[in-house]
Amino acid sequence: MRLGPMELIIILVIVLLIFGVGKLPQVGEALGKGLKSFQKASSGEDEEEEKKEEVKAEKPAEAPKAEVIEAKPEAEAPKPESSEKA
Repeated sequence: MRLGPMELIIILVIVLLIFGVGKLPQVGEALGKGLKSFQKASSGEDEEEEKKEEVKAEKPAEAPKAEVIEAKPEAEAPKPESSEKA
């Protein structure tokens, strides 16, 4: 069973009605990534990428260096004057 041009046009119209014109590029990108991932998995390239990721995961990550901030002494606050005068 082959899909002819008329069937493809009908499918495209249905997809446009469901997702709308704005979401169509996102749907196409997701389909493309899915097909690419499937092709890599079927050809065995996916296993090589997993091995590379495992090697990266085994290396310990360096801790970010903290900045040293010096504390500045605060100026003395003036003492409140008492309202009682003798």
